[in-house]
Amino acid sequence: MFLFDEISIGTPMFGKLMPKEGKYFDHFNHHAALIVQGGQLLTELITALANQSGEVARLADEIDQVERQADKITHETLAQLHKSFITPFDRDEIHELISGMDDILDIIQDVAESVALYDIRQIPQEAVAMAEVTARCCNKIADVVKLLDSMQNGPHILTICHAIDDLESDADRLHRELMSKLFRDEPDVRQVIKLKEIYEILESVSDRYKDVSGTVEAIVLENS
Repeated sequence: MFLFDEISIGTPMFGKLMPKEGKYFDHFNHHAALIVQGGQLLTELITALANQSGEVARLADEIDQVERQADKITHETLAQLHKSFITPFDRDEIHELISGMDDILDIIQDVAESVALYDIRQIPQEAVAMAEVTARCCNKIADVVKLLDSMQNGPHILTICHAIDDLESDADRLHRELMSKLFRDEPDVRQVIKLKEIYEILESVSDRYKDVSGTVEAIVLENS
């Protein structure tokens, strides 16, 4: 029996037709813009800690506001998913994509919250480089999401996804360097514990944007 409410334009018979019913691409792009904002705020937060400026609390609050806006978009997207007759690609892929994007901002928020929880007042300057890699990846997530409304963009999308994977490798390398320096140079055991936690959360952001990249690659390969 054919069930019309299961129609997905992600099936081969519909190929490169990518309807905008349900405003999915508007939701994706709006969320991606917030990811870019979150990545920039994260870099500013880590830089403020490295420079011991008085901007940390304000930046943490701004990150929280951005994350809440993104949560709202995620909920709207998932609600739309349950009501839509037609979806631009497989429903599970839409769920995985918007949830993965939301995870990026959730973990950026975790960094800000952990800074307050552990009373981090200063962080080594080298940590800024790791935050900058995250911000660059956030920009690339936005770039790739903008192209999803047409599978004719498939080759360009895959190129950006591969660049995201390379940046994730850079983040892993920076994480190892930060951890090595921390254990080698920091005499205060409590500070070691605190900064280790911050570094590990920062590194987990890179895992999330690699997950999103993998989801996007799967969407392109399945629908091209």
